[in-house]
Amino acid sequence: MDTRFTDLLAPFLKYLGDQELTESSDLRKLGLDSMQSIELLFAIEDTFGISLPDEDLNDATFATAGTLWKAIAAAGGDEALADAA
Repeated sequence: MDTRFTDLLAPFLKYLGDQELTESSDLRKLGLDSMQSIELLFAIEDTFGISLPDEDLNDATFATAGTLWKAIAAAGGDEALADAA
């Protein structure tokens, strides 16, 4: 995970507070709901210039920061990660 991703994700997590966002952070427990997931999806696709495949648009992908980051990396490959640096 990189700073651009965590900075993008943090505003969607109303219960994050001062906690550090880690790969194991449970996004639902931190306040991400289904409507916000859709908004977050659009923000991710715009920020990273990728399109997540339909099979990744599920609760498992949006379960933790790490699973979501892995889906971004898989959808954009090295280009999305290089652009994020």
